[in-house]
Amino acid sequence: MSAPPDYLPAHGLLTGRTAVVTAAAGAGIGGATARRFLEEGARVVISDAHARRLKESVHTLAEEFGPDRVTALTCDVTDEDQVQALFAHAEAAHGGLDIVVNNAGLGGTAELTEMTDDQWTKILDVTLNGTFRCTRAALRSLKAAGTGGVVVNNASVVGWRAQRGQAHYAAAKAGVMALTRCAALEAADYGVRVNAVAPSLALHPHLAKVTSAELLAELTEKEAFGRYAEPWEIANVIVFLASGYSSYMTGEVVAVSSQHA
Repeated sequence: MSAPPDYLPAHGLLTGRTAVVTAAAGAGIGGATARRFLEEGARVVISDAHARRLKESVHTLAEEFGPDRVTALTCDVTDEDQVQALFAHAEAAHGGLDIVVNNAGLGGTAELTEMTDDQWTKILDVTLNGTFRCTRAALRSLKAAGTGGVVVNNASVVGWRAQRGQAHYAAAKAGVMALTRCAALEAADYGVRVNAVAPSLALHPHLAKVTSAELLAELTEKEAFGRYAEPWEIANVIVFLASGYSSYMTGEVVAVSSQHA
């Protein structure tokens, strides 16, 4: 097993830009992305469905980066009114919008023969429909502004690869990939890029709580480095896709993975 690399210094890649990051409270990919964006010079609006964790996260980040650089609004991406309020807040707080990271998603494990309609619908509504709602709101805002912009969606390698007990999650993430490609074609007309990352295994406290130790060990064995990714390693690729370094990329799904099977 190899050790994670050193945390990379910032390079001001997002200086002066305003970003919205969903599901950004806590220690997962969204939280790591919000922090990396702030380190790279962006103003960030973080959102999450969990009000308490969101309050704690924005307090921590505001103390470190300044209250003028980071604000927060509770948002359940399954609620269209809350999605609209989130984007209205971003525009009112910062006078515009440049980057949107659709990180909200919900996982679970169930064999198809045991899966209920509610289990299927809940994961699809958060993971796929929520990404649709936020992408639609983002593109409406960016199209109206006429100054370009970037949307980065969080997919998963499971959208390409089969895994037992993950039919609902895999279907949702495959849908996110297709949504990304179609949105990119339309958004190119007004200078907006839409891409996605597809992580394999990035471990954070919430995932550890809802996933068995046996399954985590099995998934880790599939990674060539013999370890899971740190959430900030996924965030680094999101920074790349949000920055000018990926200016010719749109409609792409970038695997952030060392899986060999």
